[in-house]
Amino acid sequence: MGQGMPRETWGFIGAGNMAGAIIRGIVAVGHAAPAEILVHDVSQSALDALVAEVGVQAAASNTEVVERCSAVVLAVKPQVLRGVVDQIRDQVLVSSPLVVSIAAGTPLEVLESWLSPDVAIVRAMPNLNVAVRCGMAAIAGNKAASAAQVAQVVGLFEAVGEAVVIPETMFRPFTAIAGSSPAWTFLYIDALARAAVAQGMPKAQALAVAAQAVRGSAALVAEGKAHPWELIDQVCSPGGTTIAGLGVLEERGMAAALRDAVAATITRDQQISAAQTTAGQR
Repeated sequence: MGQGMPRETWGFIGAGNMAGAIIRGIVAVGHAAPAEILVHDVSQSALDALVAEVGVQAAASNTEVVERCSAVVLAVKPQVLRGVVDQIRDQVLVSSPLVVSIAAGTPLEVLESWLSPDVAIVRAMPNLNVAVRCGMAAIAGNKAASAAQVAQVVGLFEAVGEAVVIPETMFRPFTAIAGSSPAWTFLYIDALARAAVAQGMPKAQALAVAAQAVRGSAALVAEGKAHPWELIDQVCSPGGTTIAGLGVLEERGMAAALRDAVAATITRDQQISAAQTTAGQR
């Protein structure tokens, strides 16, 4: 890069579903202009599609993204992350961008072992809902990352939802209740709709009704004016329909199943992290 040439604000290595959702969101809300975003992906078709749709710049390589951008988001799968980091390590040490990883199961200490403890690294864990600018992301930075750099990443994800800075030790439960739970919520919505279909309601209508019920229920909880059980009590009339259905869910172990699902998610995250740590020690 030429002396004094301006650097793009955001670089993305990876143009998949999550990267695409984040990029579309930050452009839509004006957080960054397409000209300020540089992207590279091994899939030329995915890269071309994103460039055509959003107008972002395409890079010829991962190292070009690092060279030209002041902040680089590693938006690749955990199983290929080490290979990507190996490709860009030398350029990262030369250009000193802020490195942001959204890979599951890859702690900051592992990323530091692959790069350097002196590299500013922020780990972010967003969920799929960034696609509708209603995402939730956890943020944690290493010691080399300044408060301003952490705030920069928080701002990125607040442009597509909400973000919270938490200790990295809390990333595993966060991953379960925010990263994985949308899939369980989709299952819940679909199950509700199918139950209504069994009673004669058209599927499309049932899905719309169930989704709106979940959306509104989440909004009431998010207001923070009442505990979920207080809201449950408001819906359950004595001897009414809701308490009858609630009793079935309790008998069938809905709460216990969710606890087990969270535990299973955390266990799998631990396994991925252990594999990444082993890879980093080779």
